[in-house]
Amino acid sequence: MHIVHLETGRHLYGGARQVLMLLDGLAQKGIQTTLVCPPDSAVSTAVDTRAINVVTLPMRGDLDVSFAGRFSRWLKQSQPDLVHVHSRRGADLWGGRAAHRVGVPAVLTRRVDNPELPLLGALKYRVYKRVIAISEAIRQQLIMDGVGAERIRVVRSVIQPEDCQPDWSRGQFLEAFGLAKEHKVVVCAAQFISRKGHTDLLEAWLAVVKACPQARLVLLGQGPEEQTLRAAVQQAGLESTVQFAGFRKDLRHFLGRADVLVHPALKEGLGICLLEAQAASVPVVASRAGGIPEAVSEQDSALLVPPGNPAALAEALCLLLVDSDLRARMGAAGFTYVSQNFSPEVMVSGNLDVYQELLG
Repeated sequence: MHIVHLETGRHLYGGARQVLMLLDGLAQKGIQTTLVCPPDSAVSTAVDTRAINVVTLPMRGDLDVSFAGRFSRWLKQSQPDLVHVHSRRGADLWGGRAAHRVGVPAVLTRRVDNPELPLLGALKYRVYKRVIAISEAIRQQLIMDGVGAERIRVVRSVIQPEDCQPDWSRGQFLEAFGLAKEHKVVVCAAQFISRKGHTDLLEAWLAVVKACPQARLVLLGQGPEEQTLRAAVQQAGLESTVQFAGFRKDLRHFLGRADVLVHPALKEGLGICLLEAQAASVPVVASRAGGIPEAVSEQDSALLVPPGNPAALAEALCLLLVDSDLRARMGAAGFTYVSQNFSPEVMVSGNLDVYQELLG
């Protein structure tokens, strides 16, 4: 069995890391795999350290119609048994069509829960034999987009809990971000795009710092909304309590030293950062949106609030920040929940079941 995996994302975000874990797991089971990715992508560099075959093809995004031709020509030469498309950025649109053109069955993993444009969704999904959703919420959205339920399988994203244990001390963490011992640190790790809910978080933060003056918010990420958010922080007079710390590849080294992880997303496929925080014994405050309720154990490891509700978000954050015993109990429960329900072995087996279902 030779499976070709197509991942066109430039950055090593959650989806690309899932691909790496899947490739490692399949290799351990003796499955031949090839990763196809752009030459300028972070995943191509990460795979260099692994015994995985990598092929780089230029890919310029959703409008790169010529990618279908380049990919189909390569597939015709390589003759794999199946193509597994993992990302958006044109891969989901052109990767499946290229595979269909040369008669290779294709599978698509869908990681976000936002609806498709009607015509685009019909064009995209009809060439895939199976569509893998990483949460039940995404499965439901796919059905609303017109994908037949019989073609959808749910295989959730996972993490390696042991990889999420921090190797920084609390002191190192505070020093690295210019914080003091008395500060209660809330971390938000998400791209600066509108659906991640940063605007609601900043509105909530005004109430949080009034109730808990020692609270500090560290925003980790990058994206097109960053300058707008920086302006909002300045306008609200929150500069002393909010910092923008950029995208950090070493998040797992220090996330476990934060007091709370907040994730106010308005839409979310599942939320890898939620799994990472729980594995690091950090309690979570998040929106009850998309697949988030599937990623946490509500009331045990996380407090969930209605999406787009800054007042409820502030109340939940304050509840945790003022109660160290509650934070400790929820943190311990989070580690147990993730360890029992989100292991890489389950994800690898789930994907392999789909391949075998199609190939026999």
